[in-house]
Amino acid sequence: MPRMTFAQRYRAHMRRVRRPERTAEHWDARAVAMSATVFEGEYLQRFLARLDLAGCRTLLDVGCGPGTIGLSVAPRLEHVYGLDFSAGMLAAFGENARVRGLANVTPIRLGWDDDWAAVPACDVVVASRSTVVPDLEAAVRKLNATARVRVYASYPAEGTMLPPPLLAAIGRADSAAPDYFTVLGILHELGCRPTLDWLPARNRLADCASFEAVLARVSDALGELDAAEAERLRGYCEANRAQLGTEPMRWALFSWEPRA
Repeated sequence: MPRMTFAQRYRAHMRRVRRPERTAEHWDARAVAMSATVFEGEYLQRFLARLDLAGCRTLLDVGCGPGTIGLSVAPRLEHVYGLDFSAGMLAAFGENARVRGLANVTPIRLGWDDDWAAVPACDVVVASRSTVVPDLEAAVRKLNATARVRVYASYPAEGTMLPPPLLAAIGRADSAAPDYFTVLGILHELGCRPTLDWLPARNRLADCASFEAVLARVSDALGELDAAEAERLRGYCEANRAQLGTEPMRWALFSWEPRA
């Protein structure tokens, strides 16, 4: 039997992942709150520092949310397009552009699974924190097809935004997506030659002052925990009280020249 490709492994893994589906309506409800926080922080500053926009005039921000990346660099470009499947996020994108006095931006309401035939080709395409999808190979092909000069995509290095030891402790290791190495393999299979960098981000449990806050944050990410899982989570929190939320999570940042 022939060995599975990295793309096949990724798709098979994602079919086994146990986590709630994030619909457009889910993100609609979070758009305003996200707008208040995503334009600051170490992750954003480090992502922007790694963007090479020399000689580039246009940028497509895929999974743009309220405009975190695209609007941050719009003053340096002729035009920025923000693509998202959430109407609420695109409304926030437009409002944030208005507040910043930016007239060179265009929202596009599409998702990864939609037809991108009408999406304009841009010099730079970025996909920041939006790449955990059922079929990453198909997503990379779309990024390549719309980029003229360069692609930047970030992906949770461990396949999850929660600490992997926590997932293992409560019996939810199967909620994590493939890790960054699988992504690297997919890019290699597609003929891309990526540069790999690391972006630290705040631990999602860093501001949780009580077990109830931790439980709410974990349940939001994984879906409601059953009684046994919640009890195991309590035990994990008690055993790791001193370091809970202190370790930054890592995003893998891949950048490459597009290949058809």
